[in-house]
Parts: sequence; structure tokens; C-alpha cells
Amino acid sequence: MRKSKPKKRIILPDPKYNDPFVTRFVNNMMYSGKKNLALQIFYDSLDIIDAKMNIEGKTSLDIWKHALENITPQVEVKSRRVGGATFQVPMEIRADRKVSIGMKNLIMFARKRAGRSMADRLAAEVMAAYNNEGAAFKRKEDTHRMAEANKAFAHFRF
Repeated sequence: MRKSKPKKRIILPDPKYNDPFVTRFVNNMMYSGKKNLALQIFYDSLDIIDAKMNIEGKTSLDIWKHALENITPQVEVKSRRVGGATFQVPMEIRADRKVSIGMKNLIMFARKRAGRSMADRLAAEVMAAYNNEGAAFKRKEDTHRMAEANKAFAHFRF
């Protein structure tokens, strides 16, 4: 890249929980700049989680953060072309990208889920991820399994 790297933008915290992590998630979930709608969906889903999961000493925000940790991948495979052959090379993911992949997987599989509203679907996917199940958790497991299967090609990292 010829030019210098762009400066990281500071993400402001959300109004209810005062957490920039929540804002980042809502920004990923947002369609067509409708941030208020995305915030409302997120807050409604946390209310649903609160109603359905009664865990002592844990708020719905803690449950959501734990669910995100459960579906955040540690490694991924990247295609590398070496001498005419393409290898799937396992690589560690940098911290910022890990979080981004986890959030996007959670949102994507919540959208694909069957349910009445997006808040219901998101709440269901978060509860499944908290319990180490669901489609987003399965995606992480598949990614780790692929990296494990291709660890013989790890020496192609550079």
C-alpha cells in the first residue's frame, strides 16, 4: 500500500449501556443508515434474553458478551498459491478481525433463523451461542476444524 494506513475512528458508546462494543455490533446490524431501528432491535433482544434466561448475577449484556466470546474464531484458513498448487494455510486472526467476524456471523445466522421479529431471532441466536450451540457456534467449530486439518501447511505462512 503506497499511502499510510487510515486513522482508526473512535466509536462512541451506546446511550443505554454506555459501551462502544454495543455500538460496533449495532453498526454491523444496521441497514440503510437506520441506526435507531437497529438499536431498538438490539435492546429488545436483550430484554427477551433477560426474560428467558435467569442466570444469577449475570445481566443480559454479560450473556451477550459471553455468547460473542463463544463464537469468536481464533484461527482461519487462507488460500496460498505455491508452485501451481493452492493450499489452505491456517493463520491466526488479529484481535480486531476476530471480533468483527464473530459479530458478523452472529448477525448473519440470526437473520437466517426462523422467527417472528429480528429481535426474537437475535435473542435466540445469542442464547444458543451462550450455550455453545447454534449455527454461529457451528461456523466457528468448522473453521477451527479446517485449520486443524490443514496444519501441515502452516509452514507456508509468510
